[in-house]
Amino acid sequence: MVGALARVLLLDEHAHGHVRDLAVCAARPTAAEPPTAPTSSVGPGVGLLLESLRPPAVVVSRTMDLLAWNPGGLRLFVGMVQRPVEKRNVARWVFLNPGARTVFDHWDAQIRACVGRPRALAGTDPDAPDLVGLVDELLAERTEFVQLWDRYDVRAHTHGRKTFYLPDVSTRTLAHCRSHASSGARSTR
Repeated sequence: MVGALARVLLLDEHAHGHVRDLAVCAARPTAAEPPTAPTSSVGPGVGLLLESLRPPAVVVSRTMDLLAWNPGGLRLFVGMVQRPVEKRNVARWVFLNPGARTVFDHWDAQIRACVGRPRALAGTDPDAPDLVGLVDELLAERTEFVQLWDRYDVRAHTHGRKTFYLPDVSTRTLAHCRSHASSGARSTR
C-alpha cells in the first residue's frame, strides 16, 4: 500500500522511505511511558579512532549534537569551541552563529539539511526530548528556521562532500556519511 502511494505521488527513494517509516510508526501500539532521549555519547573506541585521524572528523547525534571530535573537526565549526560542550550542536551553530553562513559553499543546501533531518525525526519520534528541545529553541530564535520547518521537507544529507571555508586556515572539502552506531546513538560524518 505504501509503495503504491509513493508511486502515485511520484516520491523519490528518500521520501518513499520516510513515508514507509511513518506507516511503521503509526502501526505501533502507543507507548505507556514518555520516550527517553537516545544515548548521547560514543564509546571509547570511537574517541581513539578520531584521535588517530589526520583529517578533521566529528561524530554527530541524530539531532546534530557533537558527540565526539578531533581538534580539526571542532575547528570546522568556527566559534564552536567557545560554546559549552552540552550546547555544541550543528543546527544551533548554523542558525544562531552569524559567521556560519561564510563557512559553507552551498548555504541553502546546508540549512535545508539542518531542518530536514529533525523534520524527518519529528515524523517518527515526535516527542523525543532531544528533538523537542532543539526544535523549540530554534523555532523561538530564528525566522529562517521557522520558514524551512513549515515546508515539511524531510530530505537530509546522508553522504557526500562538503566544502568548508575556514578563516586563517584553508578551504577543506571533506566527505561525510551517516551511519547508525550500535549504542543507540545515531552518528554522522
